[in-house]
Amino acid sequence: MKIAKIVLASAVLTLAGSAGWAQQATTGSGMITIIDRINGTIAIRPAQGGTVGANSGGAAIEFKVKGVSLDDVHAGEIVKYSATETDGTRTITKLERQ
Repeated sequence: MKIAKIVLASAVLTLAGSAGWAQQATTGSGMITIIDRINGTIAIRPAQGGTVGANSGGAAIEFKVKGVSLDDVHAGEIVKYSATETDGTRTITKLERQ
């Protein structure tokens, strides 16, 4: 009976931990590479980190946009953003020009 309680407690903790990973919030900055106003998506290339000249940064990341207007930003602009990721879908929740 004691083993069954331990197994049940482990299962509950595992599920609780998985729920925490279901939605992750991130913040960052980068350059807008693509804006698709019709489909409500935006692609941002993250800002380069590390030493100057180390590389040109990573590949652009595509986000859905929710509650943010894309009318005030343009490709090539540097922005700060906040985003969430739920079930593999990244969504911008805050976007501001630098």
